[in-house]
Amino acid sequence: MSNNKISFIRPFGPSIAKIKIPEEIIFSLNNYVDEIIIDEKKLSTLDHGEKLAGNVKQEITVNEDLLKSSGLLEFLGKSVSQWIEASDKKKLTHFTVISSWIVRQFENEYNPIHQHSGHISGVGYLKLPTDYGKPFQSTKKNNLNGNLSFIHGSRMFNSSSYINVEPKIGDFYLFPNYLMHTVYPFYGNEERRSISFNATIDDEIYNVCGG
Repeated sequence: MSNNKISFIRPFGPSIAKIKIPEEIIFSLNNYVDEIIIDEKKLSTLDHGEKLAGNVKQEITVNEDLLKSSGLLEFLGKSVSQWIEASDKKKLTHFTVISSWIVRQFENEYNPIHQHSGHISGVGYLKLPTDYGKPFQSTKKNNLNGNLSFIHGSRMFNSSSYINVEPKIGDFYLFPNYLMHTVYPFYGNEERRSISFNATIDDEIYNVCGG
């Protein structure tokens, strides 16, 4: 798998990397979910919801076999290496996914402000509603329904404390595990489907204050 085009967002201290998920990986992951949700026993076995912060009904574990067979593990490893080398001018020698899961979010469900475990985290979009519903006040210029917001620090002169992301199918965002973020609810009958992961990297790269 060749290196993907990657861009960087640095609205405050930590950088955020944005990259495109290859279509064949999206197809493989969506097939996995569509097969799981018609098998109640398997769905119950792979339920990941109790381990996560989200107020959503279905969060499905992505196991190691799927990580490898879908090509997701290779994609994540190369993407994180590109990000760290461009952002921190350092080469990774260690990258281990410690957990990965798919979130099926529906009307009125949301993810409260939270952070992740590990060193590196990420989220990508597999399936999205055609309409997130309108805000209650029609005069609102920005409709945040179904959006993702990253939060860091406090609002000061010449410094924003958050950046808002409108999900697009295939977009994948990489960020440090400690970067706070939230997902807003939406209105409508369609599904918002995303995949997330947590991973560890070289301790000497992550622990900048160590030694």
